[in-house]
Amino acid sequence: MPQSRIYVIGHKNPDTDSICSAMAYARLRSHQGLEGIEAARAGNINRQTEFVLEELALPTPPLLADVDPRVRDVLGEHVVTVKHNTPLSRALELFHLHNVRMLPVVDQENRPKGILFLKRVSERFLVPRQEKEIRRVQASASSIMKCLKATSHNLVDEDQVEDLNMYVAAMDSSTFRTRMEGLDARQMVLVTGDRLKILQEAVEIGVRILIVTGNLPIPAEIIERGREKDVTIISTPFDTATTSWLTRLSTPVDFLVSEDFPAVAEMDRLEDLRLRLMHSNEPGVVVLDGDGRVCGVATKTNLLRPSPVKLILVDHNELSQAVNGAEKVEILEVVDHHRLGNFHTDHPIRFINQPLGSTCSVVAALYREAGITPDRVTAGLMLAGLLSDTVILKSPTTTDTDRDLADWLSDLSGFDIEEFGRRIFAAGSALAAYSSPRQLVLADFKEYDSGQKFGIGQVEVVNFEEFHQMRSSIVEALHQIKKERNLDLAGLLVTDIVQETSLLLALGGKELPYLIGYPRVEDDLYELKGVLSRKKQLVPHLLKVLKA
Repeated sequence: MPQSRIYVIGHKNPDTDSICSAMAYARLRSHQGLEGIEAARAGNINRQTEFVLEELALPTPPLLADVDPRVRDVLGEHVVTVKHNTPLSRALELFHLHNVRMLPVVDQENRPKGILFLKRVSERFLVPRQEKEIRRVQASASSIMKCLKATSHNLVDEDQVEDLNMYVAAMDSSTFRTRMEGLDARQMVLVTGDRLKILQEAVEIGVRILIVTGNLPIPAEIIERGREKDVTIISTPFDTATTSWLTRLSTPVDFLVSEDFPAVAEMDRLEDLRLRLMHSNEPGVVVLDGDGRVCGVATKTNLLRPSPVKLILVDHNELSQAVNGAEKVEILEVVDHHRLGNFHTDHPIRFINQPLGSTCSVVAALYREAGITPDRVTAGLMLAGLLSDTVILKSPTTTDTDRDLADWLSDLSGFDIEEFGRRIFAAGSALAAYSSPRQLVLADFKEYDSGQKFGIGQVEVVNFEEFHQMRSSIVEALHQIKKERNLDLAGLLVTDIVQETSLLLALGGKELPYLIGYPRVEDDLYELKGVLSRKKQLVPHLLKVLKA
């Protein structure tokens, strides 16, 4: 099984607090001995977060588009395969040795040529049927020799696979002569002991392969006459019964498989494999890596294995805001500062939710409680997230604990609170720097449900001038997002951190201006004096009025 990977990850459209808290908390839990843990992100970072990471010389956490379990997540560490020219007898040994029911048949480069199923092989070779089928040997002289651990005395076209018939000469020579009349000797594999007359008859009629059991001696004149008649002559240490059995199992596995076999890619979604196996007669499938080589076998048993991917959620506790596929993997912890959403788990987890101004404040408090002093860079990360989410400690969400933690982190990081905070917001305040109005709206966009579904983005500016210039294009982007996501209301909260006030551009129903409760300054535009916090001021108000 692959080793567990634990990702500390924030919400979709991550803001600075989301990214910084994920990185800082991953470092804390690593210090506390949790292995295989790393920070990740569920979306693209904004310009403000880019500035913070560049300032601290830190790499951007890897992007997880989703955490849907993949086929590779439930494969065993070792895959048993069999080369295409291997005799069936060896394949049966591998079935027994590794307790598997299917074997991928591969070429010299480990690319698949088919699948060998134990059940189907058993039906063909172990279930008695017509005598003609029991006699049939599809093999080459060399593959028969491998099965019988035989010694060669004369070989003719030893690598040519042929459709042959096996006979055992356990009879008088006269009877043998009679039995062989009308049979094609060049399609015959004859098993016998040291019966001289039988050996003479066999080489005279020119059997294709003559097998002498028990390592019994073969007269030189028999071998010489065999060369003249193009008879392959080999001797084996096994007795006649064992020899007959193993000869039937000498068929190279390449001839027992079909080129039409079920295969999936290792990065295919596990759910797709589940549907395939549960709604078909396929006992299993071959799993291929990115180069088309066999890297595993997946059966219904694999579907029972848990995914090695586990999550720690920060800065949110609602699956609607979580990375895609979060509901399909184990969630170990939640560290947050928002209202409780629709979150539930199958097992008890560590759930930390504090009414502080930022998730970075919660994480910083956990460092203190653990008696671990963060290094300068980690302290800078948490200070940046704290200042971003509290609007440099001006937001009504700011608590005395936030201010105390900001002073502590400032001392540890060497960053001045006011100066660092202004540079953080200045880096993210230019609206035109976003690649498109849509990207501007979605950079920090969160969705909610109060009976009516609504989504609100937020952006901080140092004045409203640029927003008014871009307003018409932002309206078009909101219309598109509202339609695509089937929202009753879509909006963008534009917050002036200098004047400590906001404007809300909101598209909803015709009744919205009468319900929203804020002064309308223009069509779809509302003035929210003193409102800085989407979480604590705007969203609770919208949840109330839209529900009513």
